[in-house]
Amino acid sequence: MIANLKKLWKNEYIQTVVVIGLIALAVFGFWFGSQAVLNTQYPALAVVSGSMCIPYNGACDGWAHPFSRTLHIGDLIIVQGVDPADLNANYPDSDIIVFHKPSDPDELIVHRIVAVDEINGELYFRTKGDGNSQSRWPETPSPSEYDPWETDGVDGVREDLVVGKVVMRIPWLGHVVLFMRNSIGLPLVVVLIILIVIVEFIVPLLREKKSSEQQRIAQQQP
Repeated sequence: MIANLKKLWKNEYIQTVVVIGLIALAVFGFWFGSQAVLNTQYPALAVVSGSMCIPYNGACDGWAHPFSRTLHIGDLIIVQGVDPADLNANYPDSDIIVFHKPSDPDELIVHRIVAVDEINGELYFRTKGDGNSQSRWPETPSPSEYDPWETDGVDGVREDLVVGKVVMRIPWLGHVVLFMRNSIGLPLVVVLIILIVIVEFIVPLLREKKSSEQQRIAQQQP
């Protein structure tokens, strides 16, 4: 049995399949491991809007100002799940949080905490995008500039809707995720995978078959 396994391992196609499998295992392992370590279902997200970006000279994408304090379109953010009671609501140094939009739980929002209220033993976070409204971070906004979220008739984001807080920002990398999400990105990746399979597997097999056929014809000739 061991001899058969060694023989199989010498096959370059088997080696390629094993390598691809290990890469896939590493990717999924990293993702699920990140969920466990960071205590959230969403350990990494791409920034898709400019609501958390303060425009400098009209530029609001990660390419122009990668190391600014706030978030830019195309950033990849790392999110950590925390106890809502431990979140910092001391604006302007308050935490940037990720939460389910109260009116549409399937949509995730990334905004900064500007205030917090405790009602009937539950916390309700008032939030605002750093680049939204007239007052932009670190200017103190008026209550009229807060996000208009309501949870069950109460102003703010209820604590159970909070996914976590942003602990790290990686400039530009989120553009890859955004590219995958558009109508061109995913089909393009699928086409590239198909081309790799053709080049790595089908073309060598056709060449080997052609070579074997030529050898057979040559042996039959007198």
